[in-house]
Amino acid sequence: MDKILKLREKRNKVWEGAKAFVESKRDSDGLLSEDDAKIYSEMEVKVKNFGIEIDRLEAMQIMENELLKPVNQPLTSKPLVDGKESEKTGRARNEYKEGMLQALRSNFKQVTNVLQEGLDAAGGYLVPEEYDKRLIDGLTEENIMRALATTITTSGEHKINIAATKPAASWIEEGGTLTFGDATFDQILMDAHKLHVAIKVTEELLYDNAFNLESYIIEQFSKALGNAEEDAFLNGDGVGKPLGIFATTGGGEVGVTAKTQGTITADEIINLIYALKRPYRKNASFITNDQTLSVIRKLKDGNGAYLWQPSLQQGEPDRLLGYQLHTSSYVPTISADQPVIAFGDFKYYNIGDRGVRSFAELKELFAGNGLVGFLAKERVDGKLVLPEAIQILRMKGV
Repeated sequence: MDKILKLREKRNKVWEGAKAFVESKRDSDGLLSEDDAKIYSEMEVKVKNFGIEIDRLEAMQIMENELLKPVNQPLTSKPLVDGKESEKTGRARNEYKEGMLQALRSNFKQVTNVLQEGLDAAGGYLVPEEYDKRLIDGLTEENIMRALATTITTSGEHKINIAATKPAASWIEEGGTLTFGDATFDQILMDAHKLHVAIKVTEELLYDNAFNLESYIIEQFSKALGNAEEDAFLNGDGVGKPLGIFATTGGGEVGVTAKTQGTITADEIINLIYALKRPYRKNASFITNDQTLSVIRKLKDGNGAYLWQPSLQQGEPDRLLGYQLHTSSYVPTISADQPVIAFGDFKYYNIGDRGVRSFAELKELFAGNGLVGFLAKERVDGKLVLPEAIQILRMKGV
């Protein structure tokens, strides 16, 4: 922990030094020479590398804490007193989990009767509840939108009621006639789009009990599903996939349009913040691309203070003008007519999970080359229920 804190302090020191270097090397036009610009770029790379090392050490710390947990259950009941745990049922049973692992290792040639409890109507077997939770945890870790949005479980078409107009109060004289304002409501429909991912493993791995096949498959499925979801939650057009927050219709509102096609100014980011209505700003944050962040890190406000503020606290993201900042490789990069920054309360983006995920084997598809295929499936939708809750900074068009 002390090492992480020291690295954060070093990162902050290097960043402050980089800022001071830039200020001391500007010419009369406010520009850097080619050599000075190269030196600054090296300083910036060092700041980024500190961040990568900090993230790595924090992940190692989490893993270390997990491994240090006791392997035996403590005695929590009195001797000779029945302390039975509540019996697990359905897909939560240990027998179901063991049956699924046996089926995976045998390419679903050894399917026990217990798996009949989790038959998927579309083929395959529903994953055990423990697997499903770990898969959800994996999706949350890989997918920033899963962590920021509101997730609901749906069954069939799910309707969300939205107040389209609200009644307004008006002054009337004593004994005057009352006026009535009509409140109207819209509905947003959450459907379910099918997402699947397939992987191949060798038969040797299936039969090697020393290899943690379960964790490997869950990890690979989580990464692939999480990446596909995040792309759709940000950029999806709603056709066969969720409707993303950057969608032209149904996505966030364009609060600011940059004056140029290739750069962003500090004033434009400040304007983006105040384009968002005050109630939404309480829980607001930024989402942008790393390439855009590299531009933002050089910007200053009207008082000469840098907009970007590196985090000094473990688990706390970097901030931009006091608001949390998240990055995703799926946010468009700076170019003409592209949305490059989203700012708002992302809890107003709803993710609808239809049922649970399922596993299936790909029968005989790779039988001739010693490989075995597995398939994971899910049904999910996503929509922004209040477009005004997220404001977009879009680059100038052509």
